[in-house]
Amino acid sequence: MTPAQVMAQLNKLGGDNGIGRDDIVENRYVGMKSRGCYETPAGTIMLKAHRAIESITLDREVAHLKDELMPKYASLIYNGYWWAPERLMMQEMINASQATVNGKVRLKLYKGNVIVVGRESADSLFDATIATFEDDAGAYNQQDAEGFIKLNALRLRIAASKGRSNR
Repeated sequence: MTPAQVMAQLNKLGGDNGIGRDDIVENRYVGMKSRGCYETPAGTIMLKAHRAIESITLDREVAHLKDELMPKYASLIYNGYWWAPERLMMQEMINASQATVNGKVRLKLYKGNVIVVGRESADSLFDATIATFEDDAGAYNQQDAEGFIKLNALRLRIAASKGRSNR
């Protein structure tokens, strides 16, 4: 299917299942608030699928950085700065983050919900033999956590020794 055909099909399927309807109040760039009612079934479905495949193909810190960039990126576009150098620079970062984002996602559409029921990618960073509470063949030593926790809490122990509370 062409991208246009995919969008048309997802709009039909999503629309039939009540997906992608939103009623929001926006803060316009010029200072006023405006209300908008939108229907974006295909966009809603595609975003859910894309985020699902990102969840297994992106490194944790890359995913966090991308998520931090997205509000600024969206704001630039919303406010008409498509050709601004900062938007172009951010686009390069986002493109780089997507280099290994590929695979298949299975979704269930039901009563306004988009439910991920499966995902797979040859570039997945998920490894069931490591992410287990069973035998991980030595990939993770729980004793390593003791030093990590102690070191990570150093700032809290220093503050406590000075009588400072984090309440």
